[in-house]
Amino acid sequence: MMTTWTSNELTKIGRAEELQIASTRPDGTLRPYVTVWTVQAGDDLYVRSAYGSTNPWFVRAQASGTGRIRAGGLERDVTFAEVGATVQAAIDAAYHAKYDRYGPQIVGSVVGPRAHPVTIRLLPR
Repeated sequence: MMTTWTSNELTKIGRAEELQIASTRPDGTLRPYVTVWTVQAGDDLYVRSAYGSTNPWFVRAQASGTGRIRAGGLERDVTFAEVGATVQAAIDAAYHAKYDRYGPQIVGSVVGPRAHPVTIRLLPR
């Protein structure tokens, strides 16, 4: 089982403006893809739910624990993992660096203490 991203994958996915994410259904099929923002912090990739913990894609991702992503010309099966508190500031900084040009109201939906609990670490599998 692969649990780390290659440098090429980190670069391509981390630089992609958007990421498409789909969670796995109980029967193993994929749900429809949803487009979200993604950032790289250190050697990991992260996504956050802009609309909180009740956002349907986030609820399904949390329940399934696995899915597939598409970004930067790559497509990978992933595990959705929890995120420790110590990396949240770096993830906030990565979102600001990548997306601040969209304005504080939009970026504000994915940074700060309200966004921390709805952060998912993407692990290749």
